[in-house]
Amino acid sequence: MKVVLMVAEKPLLAKSIAEILSNGRMSTRRGFNGVCSIHEYDGDFFGQSVRFKMTSTCGHVMTMNFPKKYNDWDRVDPATLFHADVIKEEANPKLKMVNFLASEGRGVDYLVLWLDCDKEGENICFEVIDIVQPMMRHPYDQRAIYRAQFSSLAPQDILKAMSKLGRPNKLQAVSVDTRQELDLRIGCAFTRFQTRFFHEKYGNVDSKLISYGPCQTPTLGFCVARLDEMKNFKPEPYWSMRAVVTSDGGGSTMTASWARQQLFDQEVFNVLFSRAKRQRFATVVSVTTTKKQKQKPAALNTVELLRVGSSRLHLGPQQTMHLAEHLYTNGLISYPRTETTRYASNFDFHSVLGPLAKSGQFASVAQAILDRGVRMPKSGQDAGDHPPITPLGHVGEPKFTSTSEARLYEYVVCHFLATLMGNCVYELRTIQLDLAGERFTLTSSRPIDPGFTEVFTWQQVTANENSLPATVNVGDRWNVVDLLMDQGQTSPPDHLTETELITLMERHGIGTDASIPVHINNICQRNYVTVQESSRRLVPTQLGVILVHGYWKIDCQLVEAEMRSAIEHQLMLIADGQANPASMKEHILDIFTKKFHYFVENVALMDALFEDTFQTLADSGKPFSRCGRCRRYMKIVLQGKKRLFCATCQLTYPLPRGSTISFRPLNDAKCPLDGFDLIYCVNGGNGGDHALCPYCYSNPPFEDMRPEQACNRCTHPTCPYSSRTLAVAICEYCARTAAKSAFRGSLLLDPGSAPKWQLCCNQCKFKVRIFKGAKMVRVTDDHCPQCNSRLVHVIYTQVPQTVTVAPSCKNRRRQITTTVTQIGQEDVHVFVGVVQVEGGAEVVRIDHLQIHLPVVRFKNFVHDCTLVESKY
Repeated sequence: MKVVLMVAEKPLLAKSIAEILSNGRMSTRRGFNGVCSIHEYDGDFFGQSVRFKMTSTCGHVMTMNFPKKYNDWDRVDPATLFHADVIKEEANPKLKMVNFLASEGRGVDYLVLWLDCDKEGENICFEVIDIVQPMMRHPYDQRAIYRAQFSSLAPQDILKAMSKLGRPNKLQAVSVDTRQELDLRIGCAFTRFQTRFFHEKYGNVDSKLISYGPCQTPTLGFCVARLDEMKNFKPEPYWSMRAVVTSDGGGSTMTASWARQQLFDQEVFNVLFSRAKRQRFATVVSVTTTKKQKQKPAALNTVELLRVGSSRLHLGPQQTMHLAEHLYTNGLISYPRTETTRYASNFDFHSVLGPLAKSGQFASVAQAILDRGVRMPKSGQDAGDHPPITPLGHVGEPKFTSTSEARLYEYVVCHFLATLMGNCVYELRTIQLDLAGERFTLTSSRPIDPGFTEVFTWQQVTANENSLPATVNVGDRWNVVDLLMDQGQTSPPDHLTETELITLMERHGIGTDASIPVHINNICQRNYVTVQESSRRLVPTQLGVILVHGYWKIDCQLVEAEMRSAIEHQLMLIADGQANPASMKEHILDIFTKKFHYFVENVALMDALFEDTFQTLADSGKPFSRCGRCRRYMKIVLQGKKRLFCATCQLTYPLPRGSTISFRPLNDAKCPLDGFDLIYCVNGGNGGDHALCPYCYSNPPFEDMRPEQACNRCTHPTCPYSSRTLAVAICEYCARTAAKSAFRGSLLLDPGSAPKWQLCCNQCKFKVRIFKGAKMVRVTDDHCPQCNSRLVHVIYTQVPQTVTVAPSCKNRRRQITTTVTQIGQEDVHVFVGVVQVEGGAEVVRIDHLQIHLPVVRFKNFVHDCTLVESKY
């Protein structure tokens, strides 16, 4: 029987699609990568009986990057990245997705791709093809590869997609590859240069990465431009007036607004106000009653969903998209990434309205629409991608993982119903009064047909606070009770809201419906803007303002939207087959290469802005350890990129990265090679603690060492902190789990761990606590004849509780025991050693020290040793 492999984008999608296609009759097994499952069933495929296997990826399988030789920021000129080689590597090696897909694709006859139907999904299609196709029974037969086109997980849509399989779109995939490569080259070149330049000069720059992005930076530019507009705003005083009147028949007072609204010339205003103030009556000069309409919304697309998520639900764009994707994968809404705002002529409204009319808070509204007939909306645009976002025909009350998810689903339902209802119709009544030649206006509104505002309650038309008389005629004279003067001044605009920023990005072509949330999230994560939670306004930080102002001084095109908009247009042409990817890529890279060199030559213009705000390294940090060159104290800087700075030598020495890592001087220990004070790195429980030489860390002294390796990997023969001095035994966990070509670690005595002594692997995160309370633990030069591990000499100031004298032992035999919970089934012999009680004549030799390692699972494991048996 032939085999058809089908691949979706997420495990939950694969399960849902398989359940629909198999009609619930499928078997499921877990994939060896532990993340993806395989759902199998028998069925018909183009008239032949086959075995279907449905599985999934977890998003992108591959990612674009530079080869490892370009990873050293200190040695690679960022300018070379514009034309350096690029490679595709596994996006998340821990998922073992490449091996998993290759294994499941071995020997299959057909491949059906159920990835999301957008450009990114098309790109993932070809990532899967590159892995699976060589493993297929007929690897060169392109006709054996199919593409399913679908926009929702509704059973009818999935079955329809299966019956109308097409082919994957190579051009769309290439456009994504082109965008990824451009963003990688441009972003990395500018980011590396900026980060190194400013981190080497300033100590309190509050961002680990000073990044540039072709989309990210124009997005930040919008926020800073609004801030500048606020700062440059000059308020102007203005004057206005209101007339408090009653009709000629008496009754309650009404306040009429001035037709001019406001005047900025006080003298002119005073003349007009004084003249009107003297009048006791106002004359009705016009009475009009008109019907008005509020247009119902167009069908919902991604950008509008993001705007509403921020303005009404107080959700960030990234969170809104995450919730929408979860609703989609659970079969509650259609595909949430679309630019289309117009329903197709053959859209099946009844399949959605029917289930909605049976339950839920909008059941009566849905039933009313069905009873009177669907009013097909005429507004909106068809972008040619996916249908608008709609709820699906879910029967019963859906289950949600959070209140936010429930509220977002409720809005999608509400918006869908609003598009099928009528416009809001209301009556607007306007009365104009003349008072000494100045016109004043009274208005009132009366709802006639609420239409879509029945569900969009926040847009409902309510009656005006003025209760106008039922009968008013032109020429009527009304009493002027009072004339009020108002004085104020114009106010500056506020910071951009997320909703306003999304609108600007859409208008200027910055990003796509899928990437807009990512770009906004990036400028928040980089500490370029902060979000005011209550209003969802984006407030630029000092760093964000300086960067944008610096770009404007050097090359304004780096931050303006037009450049990115032009690139997005070119990428669309590639996807449509109207542009050559290679020539377009070469042209854009040539432009940005020149811009990069110009930026480097003129970076002093941006540097001047940094000088006014941030402290130089010489003024930052605190004295910490001595420099090996000048023997002056270097300062440690922990903000942003962690490093040591020598003000005398004007040199910077990077330190290990990581939020859990802390540092302290290591007594008076010095590196025997360069004289730098050694420092002790404490890894916060996430790995081995160790000594480090600041100079050797960046300048490996031996050929078998790489940059960013500490003393626990140094092979110096006499240094008391090198791996050659402190290594006790091989790490059995590394020996069992590491690839044959990988470095296999050793267990080293941690010299800074006293009195809670421990052995730490210099490769993985394995730790062993040993000889707690001992005064001294020293690795000797002697070796165990059984396993070649080195002996360890241990001195106690008093007999520890874990060392006991057996009552029956009279011939100097000793029993050493500890209590420990055995985790695995396998005992691993690690090392032998000597235990000595200081001041006593007794020496107890440990013949076997066994450590229980977890066999099944290992995660940042710290284990207490067990001493199994001892003999003198």
